[in-house]
Amino acid sequence: MQLITTKGITAPQGFLASGIHCGLKKNNLKLDLALIYSTVPATAAGVYTKNKVKGAPIYITKDHLSNKKAQAIIINSGNANTCNGDDGLVKAKRMTEIQARALKLKTGDVLVASTGVIGIPLNIDAIKNGIPMLTDRLSKDGFNDAATAIMTTDTYKKQLSLEFTIDNKKITIGAMAKGSGMIEPNMGTMLSFLTTDLNISGELLHEALKESTKISYNRVSVDGDTSTNDMMLILANGLANNKTIKEKDSNYYLFLKALNKVNIALAKMIAKDGEGASKLIECIAYNCKSAKDAEILSKGVINSPLVKTAMFGSDANWGRILCALGYSGVNIDPNKIDLTFESSVDKIDVCKSGMGLSFDEVKAKEILLQDEITIHINMNDGNFSSTAWGCDLSYDYVKINGDYRS
Repeated sequence: MQLITTKGITAPQGFLASGIHCGLKKNNLKLDLALIYSTVPATAAGVYTKNKVKGAPIYITKDHLSNKKAQAIIINSGNANTCNGDDGLVKAKRMTEIQARALKLKTGDVLVASTGVIGIPLNIDAIKNGIPMLTDRLSKDGFNDAATAIMTTDTYKKQLSLEFTIDNKKITIGAMAKGSGMIEPNMGTMLSFLTTDLNISGELLHEALKESTKISYNRVSVDGDTSTNDMMLILANGLANNKTIKEKDSNYYLFLKALNKVNIALAKMIAKDGEGASKLIECIAYNCKSAKDAEILSKGVINSPLVKTAMFGSDANWGRILCALGYSGVNIDPNKIDLTFESSVDKIDVCKSGMGLSFDEVKAKEILLQDEITIHINMNDGNFSSTAWGCDLSYDYVKINGDYRS
């Protein structure tokens, strides 16, 4: 299973994509409308934000997915279509109706997603006028434009693909995602879209998506804010012609392994591209009493503003990590904790049995100056582990979010 970063959402058989500028973003050089299309009907599944305030597209998409089938996804950036009351619901539904007509599909076969500023009425006329061009530009090569069109404050496209074999048939997964700020998913992700030519039942596709979400996007945090529009969707069109996966057999778990690999890679891309971020922080909590404890502890560390700022300053201030573990809500024994910092250049032990070690500050600084840092936390209190991903907290985070609507 090798990840391929030169391909994206159209890598599997039967998938096309496109992206255009329709006028939702002020800068006419920025793409703001994307389309993913399967040439044949597909099994589909989704997971969504747990925020009580939800974007209108979530309600429409969940309704359209009630039969676990779909053939297209239309996505806009620049406007979240959230907190717009009935007007938002009408316009989200209208997006699917117009796109369905252009593709000669049933409205219920089109899903919709939005991302951008909250509380601004959606310019549905711009989208309506853009859909003919969006549809005409569908192609195998459209994955780059589609991945670009869903970006907001992202600094680069997040896309990849993966190939593996089931029943001597080549199976491909394609993916693209967006996310840079307002990120503490607690569900699936910011916006993430996956395609595959695998043949699998709707029930097991949804089950695999939920399971994969738990160990990937649900362990990412940039700033602790859960977005109103988080959505993750997957389409499986069956064109690989493998025997339909209808039970949790070896083929199901092979698919789940591949799905995990894709989603963890995307989750790490999102964490590394946190607004204003200069470093990816990976925190591994191990030898914990339970899996839940391990998850809470690892996420608690990457969410700590003081830990994040210490990482930005390349300061081996390990006391901030113990502090974060202490207020996590998990019943811990501070006297058992060992801490290690690691990066591509080296690793260094800074704490043993809850007490500071004498370490080389210059070496520690060199380790923490790298753009990918791993914090190892040995709780010495059990057999469970968890990995979480986050980023440092820089001056630019405040600058970006201080004038987000400008």
